[in-house]
Amino acid sequence: MASNGDTPAADKAEKPEPSDDLVSSQHTLTSPGHDDLHYTATTGRIVLREEQHTDDVFDGHKAKAELSITSYVVDGGGADRPVTFAFNGGPGSSSVWLHLGLLGPRKVVMGDAGALLPPPYGLDDNHETLLRDSDLVFIDPVSTGYSRVAEGGKAKDYHGYLKDVEYISEVIRLWVTRNNRWLSPKFLCGESYGTLRAAAVAEHLQNRHGMYLNGLMMISLTIDLGTLDFTDHNDVPYVTYLPTYAAIAHYHGLHGDRPLADVVAEAEDYAAKDYPWALARGHRLTAEERAEAVATVARLTGLSEEYVDGVDLRVEHIRFSSELLRRKRLVVGRLDGRFTGEDTDYGREHWTADPSMSAIIGPYTAALNHYLRAELNYESDLSYEVLSRQVHPWSFKEFEGRNISVADKLAAAMRTNPDLRVQVACGYHDAATPHFAAEYTLNRLAVGPELYANVDYKYYEAGHMMYVHEESRLRQSADLAAFVRGER
Repeated sequence: MASNGDTPAADKAEKPEPSDDLVSSQHTLTSPGHDDLHYTATTGRIVLREEQHTDDVFDGHKAKAELSITSYVVDGGGADRPVTFAFNGGPGSSSVWLHLGLLGPRKVVMGDAGALLPPPYGLDDNHETLLRDSDLVFIDPVSTGYSRVAEGGKAKDYHGYLKDVEYISEVIRLWVTRNNRWLSPKFLCGESYGTLRAAAVAEHLQNRHGMYLNGLMMISLTIDLGTLDFTDHNDVPYVTYLPTYAAIAHYHGLHGDRPLADVVAEAEDYAAKDYPWALARGHRLTAEERAEAVATVARLTGLSEEYVDGVDLRVEHIRFSSELLRRKRLVVGRLDGRFTGEDTDYGREHWTADPSMSAIIGPYTAALNHYLRAELNYESDLSYEVLSRQVHPWSFKEFEGRNISVADKLAAAMRTNPDLRVQVACGYHDAATPHFAAEYTLNRLAVGPELYANVDYKYYEAGHMMYVHEESRLRQSADLAAFVRGER
């Protein structure tokens, strides 16, 4: 009997392959003291295809995922204009933070710690946008933003270190090729886990596609998780977090009128010398040595000596955030220790929510959902996943039995391409990726002194997303623009 076309097999045969659904629009940014910036914004989803083989027979390019991207290209800029590819981290974060917080031509209006605006928040022109110096491409990894696997695919296949590096690299290669930008200066801008991704992608682009980059903008560096993970018998995080604890304590008035720079310098000096020694000595510490270490850690962190002694000199970061202002019935932020909030129980060891994340996720989510539809004319009934829990557990199977670090990938990329420059942005009040951990990692990078000179550090009196602090945003915008222009 012939098929009547209503069978599942017929439906499958007739179902069209997914296709790109990009939408372009023209815009002008008018800023005091600058020429008008005319640019084309393109947003939507591109289809990511992979070569398929069966028994060494080529089966074609099969659609595997649909990736949401937003690009900004200055009109008449030419193929030699710089282009920056940007993504956030998580894993599980969309690119909304860098997009509407720092780099793009529009920015969130939300206020700051201690002066937050109420809903529904707003959008404004970003007169300091990096678009003045570089075209921009924002990428949402699979299961974030509007990015999804193709119908019939398994999302978990994309929720892991190596696959993430491979397909993000492919998105970059596709965009560069389709837009004739192989001779453009090319940069990656990653934040948090996005810095781990950026280091690995830079090395992968070189080795797999022969694409050499000009620079990496590493915001809130986390390329060696051993410096951040509070696991048994790993004392490194207790050391790398200490200067951040001191900075946050200073912000909340626990160091009197001492300058922040003095407090941080003292904490860094102790963390570089005496503190690791005290932790390593353990039971070999004399009573006098232990009492001195307890007193010093307590004074620097703003915690009580009783508490520091009780945790055996080892202050974990969520416990710190819960303990610092307990007497005031407040908890402090992990992403940004300047933020405070209330909790349900001030006897608990860990707060129930990060007040800094609670403060920023609402404004960014509202702004993004309005912006894409109302201003960039992209319509979708999908939920834009600002932060997706679906990516967990994230696979690090490639690192089984060893520390999760891509410092070797970054070093290899720099050795292969001696002109690769790296700018590292650190927030003093960032209790997620502390600045001292970034220094600890990069100071041991397997490159010579001449290549290490390509690494430049920038510090801001804010947190993980340092650009939510207006003064830091202005300085960071200028720092990034100078970096793209090649200024030292």
